[in-house]
Amino acid sequence: MKYGIVIFPSKSLQDKANAYRKRYDTHYALIPPHLTLISSFEEDDDKIKKLADQIRNTAERFSPFQLKVLKFSSFQPVNNVIYMKVESSHEIVDLHEALASIVDRPQEYSFVPHITVGQNLSNDEHSDVYSSLRMQPINHEETVDRFHLLYQLENGQWTVYETFRLGKE
Repeated sequence: MKYGIVIFPSKSLQDKANAYRKRYDTHYALIPPHLTLISSFEEDDDKIKKLADQIRNTAERFSPFQLKVLKFSSFQPVNNVIYMKVESSHEIVDLHEALASIVDRPQEYSFVPHITVGQNLSNDEHSDVYSSLRMQPINHEETVDRFHLLYQLENGQWTVYETFRLGKE
């Protein structure tokens, strides 16, 4: 089964992202706006419980932290993805690295904290949308106190397998 690890931002930031995702993100109906900590990976059903225990232990070592969303950006020319750029703080990078060492699967891309608002766009559409969004500041800040292990359903949708709170309970 496919799994992934994400942070779901606050409702206000999700609403802002969804205003664009409805039109520009082909995955809009499959998963809410999120920041991917670990991209999708395959795991056996019998091994996921042990992996979840390791993730829980890792979550306890980290304190809640501030998530700062600054502006819109793009991964072009690698691909036509438009996203809300999240400040790459040492807390989020350290959390990603700790989780990556547990999952121990090769990641396709380097870790760039972001929330996707548009993907699978044609070159012209990407250019038009990005040129209007990149001038808009976002300046959003919130506290992250949890993240989620997700699994993918047969219809392609993602759902929460388990939620992990940062810090000791």
